[in-house]
Amino acid sequence: MENWKLIESEYLVRAPWAVLRKDKCEMPNGHIVPEYYVLEYPNWVNMVALTADNQFILVKQYRHGVGKEVLEICGGVIDPGEDALTAAKRELLEETGYAFDDFRELAVLYPNPATSNNITTTFLATGGVKVQGQSLDEQEEIDVICCSPDELKQLLKTNQFGQALHTAALFYALEELGYIHL
Repeated sequence: MENWKLIESEYLVRAPWAVLRKDKCEMPNGHIVPEYYVLEYPNWVNMVALTADNQFILVKQYRHGVGKEVLEICGGVIDPGEDALTAAKRELLEETGYAFDDFRELAVLYPNPATSNNITTTFLATGGVKVQGQSLDEQEEIDVICCSPDELKQLLKTNQFGQALHTAALFYALEELGYIHL
């Protein structure tokens, strides 16, 4: 399958967390798509974090987009000039105060390839030890929750995670750790 040919682009919004671009494209069959909207986001990391005593670290925070508190795994934006692994270590330390012995990349996912241009790199972090308090951004209020593998599986079974990328990461991690078999 051939890629679409980009004819022109126009930026409609350029704000720190919202960049919206309108593209005019030509499909391989010659059809012109006059207005295709793309959201430009920075790349992200998500981490399934496991403490040295085999507890999964989850976070709960208010998400204004859905207007409620959401149970999640840790994650965040990869800062300019930062690689995914460095961002993963930084975000975990900031959000939870835990440092980890080992990081394994589990997957690289597209949050929404139809309308967004970024990727999310998912890691499994193991051997976590609490080394400091949280260091949160001014807009963050995060509760840290630890749970056993069985409790985590029950949370998944009862649909307690609303973020699809986080749910995918948890299934990848549980399979990697041998708690489930896909």
